[in-house]
Amino acid sequence: MKSNIVLNVAVDNSLWTDAVDFDAVKVAEEIKDLTFNYVSEVADIDFLELAKTFDVNVSLSDDEEVHRLNKEFRGMDKPTNVLSFANVDDDEFWDMLDKSERLDLGDIILAFETLKREADEKQITVYAHYCHLLVHGFLHILGFDHQTDEEADEMEGLEVEILEQFSIENPYADDADE
Repeated sequence: MKSNIVLNVAVDNSLWTDAVDFDAVKVAEEIKDLTFNYVSEVADIDFLELAKTFDVNVSLSDDEEVHRLNKEFRGMDKPTNVLSFANVDDDEFWDMLDKSERLDLGDIILAFETLKREADEKQITVYAHYCHLLVHGFLHILGFDHQTDEEADEMEGLEVEILEQFSIENPYADDADE
């Protein structure tokens, strides 16, 4: 990977610093490095081979903000654990690829309360679920999706492989048992 990936993390809710036993910003940087390096080795994402700088923006937010964004952009009147807005889905990104040395790959917004509730329900740590949702968001930013079974299998496989390198168990293991 020739590209330089710059992570911009905004802590928009103090729960991300007050209610967790890890440094969410530091972990985001580590997960970003691991995800982008791994994907550049195993997937064919041509723009990562360019000597360019790409920005990824992560907002550590809350249910209220994610609910608002989910309703506005997805038509869903509820919060979700993570939202990703990938610029690789826009023609403008590809038009600017040859013209600019620095491009914005997109935005990832995480809702603390939903993430915590889901972690509790799954009986996993907030840390493990946070790492999983970050990997999931980074993969979306890179253009991966899960609209079809084939896409979901590819994306989930990458998530499992990346999280395994971070010593986090397969988040889909329970789904396979059902």
